[in-house]
Amino acid sequence: MPGRADGGLDVTDERPSDRAGPLPGSVALLSVHTSPLAQPGVGDGGGLNVFVSALAANLSGHGIAVDVFTRTAGADLPPTVTLDDGVRVHHVDAGPPTLRKDDLASHLCAFYLGVASHPAMEAVQLLHGHYWMSGWVGRKLRQRRNVPLVQRFHTLARAKDAGRTAGEAPEPMLRFAAERRVVAAADAVLAATAREASLLRREYRAPGNQVHIVPPGVDTEVFRPAADRFATRRDLGGGRLLLFVGRLQPLKGPDLAVRTLAALDAHLPDDSVPTRLIIVGGASGNGHGTVDPAALRQLAEQLGVSDRVALLAPRPHDALAPLYRAADAVLMPSRSESFGLVALEAQACGTPVVGADVGGLGDILRNGGGTVVAAHDPDAYARAVLPYLVDSNARNAASDAAVRSAQTYSWRQTTQQTLDIYRSLMSRQPTATRGRRGA
Repeated sequence: MPGRADGGLDVTDERPSDRAGPLPGSVALLSVHTSPLAQPGVGDGGGLNVFVSALAANLSGHGIAVDVFTRTAGADLPPTVTLDDGVRVHHVDAGPPTLRKDDLASHLCAFYLGVASHPAMEAVQLLHGHYWMSGWVGRKLRQRRNVPLVQRFHTLARAKDAGRTAGEAPEPMLRFAAERRVVAAADAVLAATAREASLLRREYRAPGNQVHIVPPGVDTEVFRPAADRFATRRDLGGGRLLLFVGRLQPLKGPDLAVRTLAALDAHLPDDSVPTRLIIVGGASGNGHGTVDPAALRQLAEQLGVSDRVALLAPRPHDALAPLYRAADAVLMPSRSESFGLVALEAQACGTPVVGADVGGLGDILRNGGGTVVAAHDPDAYARAVLPYLVDSNARNAASDAAVRSAQTYSWRQTTQQTLDIYRSLMSRQPTATRGRRGA
């Protein structure tokens, strides 16, 4: 599927029987602030991109016409990009292409009008919003078209506020108010974890039967163990290797990863084997000037580990998987995670993850294949990651557990759960509005 950010997908051509319930013939996936065609780790691209891209491909594999609507965020982008599987990505003009995510709220009306008047909307039988801005647009479209709205927030204002670092501004009240209104309007709200579902019920007054737990998946065709681990590591310079993957913003903790590397010097055996850290990601949002590449290099210099820290640009999944496999462990010292797809990708490659107990990350790690760290403290992370660096038995056991844990997640399962929700909502619609492409 050329042009996709995820590199490879678990797509099935099987179609459920009509006895399983009606499916929508056409679904609109709303992704206002970031395109599924964008590279994860660049700008605002991340797990949301991967999720929308994978879901779109799998829905198309079930015979559903899929139209993705996203904001025009670059020069010379065509109005519509049609992917090999038939998924269409529509670029909608709403504010200057270079607009920051934090400034998008004032342009949501323009995005809504652009989608509402788009010819592809004529056939749409179900809306699926991703992130709160898309939910705001979806809420207005639902009112206009009287079709079901499914909403997935990916991250919530209340959860993000709980993890913000000192000096960071809280999420605007506009966002929290918009999220509550979207919850009130949506026919179904999908949560990645039980923790998110509980937050939706407690803080957003979501009725229990409205919230459905649907975890993301992982592409085990791309992210898998392989025999090239040590060859890749030799190409990277040898020694012990830690990896950080993600957007360079304070909530993800790339600075804590650098501090962990420095703290390890007090715990590692005094030998000639170097321990290095590779950071893969691009500056994002409020990370500029605090945890962007220049700031991280300066921090590494101050801590005396600059010769053992490498910063790499984000890369497609097929180029990222070898880095996961080469690492002894992946660090995820996040202060907020809606789920933690990086952990799932790393585990699918057989690499242990040392991460924080936030979002779904703690749940993933408790299934095996890693260690949960309670404190946002470099020495705590250093002690947690140490066994994977010096004890091959501990590392191998965690690697096996990681693969077993990751294999319990799949995009096929995520799609099937989503389709069940679609069917339930479509069964409440008038017969004239039902249908499936090719039915």
